[in-house]
Amino acid sequence: MRDLAETRPEPPPRRHHRCPGWAAPFMALPLRRLFENPEKLLGPWVEPGMTVLDVGCATGFFSLPLARMTGEQGRVVCVDVEPRMVNGLVRRATKAGLEGRVEARVCDEHDLGLSDLEESVDLAVALHTLHELPDIERGIGQIVGALKPGGRLLVIEPRGHVSPATWDYELETARRLGLTVSEQPELRRRFAAILERQ
Repeated sequence: MRDLAETRPEPPPRRHHRCPGWAAPFMALPLRRLFENPEKLLGPWVEPGMTVLDVGCATGFFSLPLARMTGEQGRVVCVDVEPRMVNGLVRRATKAGLEGRVEARVCDEHDLGLSDLEESVDLAVALHTLHELPDIERGIGQIVGALKPGGRLLVIEPRGHVSPATWDYELETARRLGLTVSEQPELRRRFAAILERQ
């Protein structure tokens, strides 16, 4: 039997980038819906009553629609490393009357803070986020730990900003950590995959 270390892929060279806190006001501009409609993009995988994890939630462009789609019995746990982003999300959720469905958390750059969610999440979304993690493998591992058996992870990454080599590394790492690619939706100028925990 081969040692796992022998099959572990090396991460490709990349420039680590994180969306800065000052960009918070631009993350939820209504104009963005023309290019990324949250209900259309996420609707096929969201059901009422689900527990959803939004990794890299920013100011809640996807989080608030998720809270509406999961309904009164649903829960959306939102994590982001930028306090200013999370504060913006809390303000927007309160204004929309969704504060009871949205749980906002500031996480650490090297720890998503998901240990209390072990095997409790139906759907995790990492939208334009994985490439921002300093340690992609650690981040994916923490997301996998939060998923229920049969739970899904939707990953979307921007082409150009994320290289094909980085995207391949993300998928290979996810497979090695116990996820299976069940679908790869065709999205313009974006990589996308639905992965399922076995």
